[in-house]
Amino acid sequence: MDKLIITAALTGAEVTREQQAALPITPEEIGRAADECCQAGASIVHVHARNADGSPTQDKEVYRQIMAAVRARCDVIVQVSTGGAVGMTPAERLAPVTLAPEMATLSMGSVNFGDDVFMNHPADMAVFLQAMQEHGVKPELEIFDAGMLSTAHRWLKKGLLTGPLHFDFVLGIPGGMAGTPEALMYLKAQVPEGASWTVAGIGAAQLPLGALAIVLGGHVRVGFEDNVYYRKGELASSNAQLVARIARISRELDRPVATPDEARALLGLPRRH
Repeated sequence: MDKLIITAALTGAEVTREQQAALPITPEEIGRAADECCQAGASIVHVHARNADGSPTQDKEVYRQIMAAVRARCDVIVQVSTGGAVGMTPAERLAPVTLAPEMATLSMGSVNFGDDVFMNHPADMAVFLQAMQEHGVKPELEIFDAGMLSTAHRWLKKGLLTGPLHFDFVLGIPGGMAGTPEALMYLKAQVPEGASWTVAGIGAAQLPLGALAIVLGGHVRVGFEDNVYYRKGELASSNAQLVARIARISRELDRPVATPDEARALLGLPRRH
C-alpha cells in the first residue's frame, strides 16, 4: 500500500469555542495547530477561515494570513475550503482559490445539511473547477452522497476532470450518506482506476472509518471540523491528539505515515521549494 496521508481539518465553519475550547480561530492559532498536526503525522491541513468573533469567512486576506502562518512553521500541504459556510455565495466561496494554494476542495453536488441545504449548482461547480485549473490548484473532490461520485465519473468521461483524481468521502452528516463501513465500501468500489481517496467520518464515525480506511488502502481525515471528541464523553485536547492516534494505529498496522513531500508525490503535486 501507499503510505498513509493524514488530513487535519482544523476548524470548519460551524464548531464553536463553546463546543470545543481548543478550537483554533485566528490565523496564528491555525498556524500553530497546523504545525502541531504536522509534527503528529498530518501531511495536509484542511483550512476554513474565521473572523475575529469566530464567525466563518471566505475573505481572501484572512486566508492569506492563515497560509503565511502555516508556511512559516511547517511544510504541510494547505488545502483551502471552497465549501465555506451554508448560505455563502459561490463568488465568496471561491475567493481563496485565487491565492493559488496547493489544494482546494470541490464539492461534487448539492446535499441536505441538517436543516439547511449545501447548494452546488453544476454551473458553479464548473466555474470552481476552471478557477482551480487556472491557478494550478489540485481539487479534492468532496463526496457526500453516491450520486456525487457518479457526477465525477461523468465529468471524467467528458474530459472536464483529468487524473489522477483524489476524493474525500464525507460520511455521517445528517442528509448525506451514513457514516458506516457499508457506505464506505460501496463508494470505494466506485472509485475510478488510478484515483486515491480519503474518508472523513463525522462524529463517532471518525475513528472506525479511519481505521477501516487504513487497512483498505485509503487515507484519513480527522480534526475538529468533523469531530471534537477523543472518545465518548471526552473532548479531544487538540487536533494533533486526533492525528497522533490515527498515525499510531497506522504504524501498528505496518502502514507508514506519509510526510508532506511524500503526500505531494502520491497526489501528483510538485515538490515545494
